[in-house]
Amino acid sequence: MAKKGKGNRVQVILECTEHKDSGMPGTSRYITTKNRKNHPERLELKKYNPILKRYTIHREIK
Repeated sequence: MAKKGKGNRVQVILECTEHKDSGMPGTSRYITTKNRKNHPERLELKKYNPILKRYTIHREIK
């Protein structure tokens, strides 16, 4: 039987911060989960951007 209730784990979308400034078309986005009880602030991770061909900072978007 599955747990009922709201739960603390939510899906978030991470978007590249440097891609908008580069002027290149497209976007680099990743989907991941986070525990909103332990990390209420916005998530920031270094992820690979295939368009820029390097690792960049990806920040959680609304």
